[in-house]
Amino acid sequence: MTASDIHAVLANAAIMFSLILGLWGLWRFFRKEGLDSGYWGSLVIGEILVLLQGFLGAYLFFIAGRDLTRPAIHILYGVVAAILIPSTFAFTRGRESRKEMLIYGVVLLFLAAILVRAKMTGG
Repeated sequence: MTASDIHAVLANAAIMFSLILGLWGLWRFFRKEGLDSGYWGSLVIGEILVLLQGFLGAYLFFIAGRDLTRPAIHILYGVVAAILIPSTFAFTRGRESRKEMLIYGVVLLFLAAILVRAKMTGG
């Protein structure tokens, strides 16, 4: 399995993980629940997954010389994906109420969409 194959598999995993976390967040919101330790842990795993994807993508682009159809847009999507969860944490100031659960649910669905777009611009 090549590095490009691993990058593609990680992209699919990150998309699915973000989609599941987003739907889980909305589910918790509609059940009038806030964030709990299970959701926090899943957010950390999701962020690590996106960062691994980004580091492997940077390796493929800068070191292995992989060609992209729209490199600037692909890199922009990758950077946005990498900072989305930490910036949401900063925006919510780490609070765990029901309102923050809605914010995380929507942000994670947006992250899934960003990752799909990044995959489309990757060539």
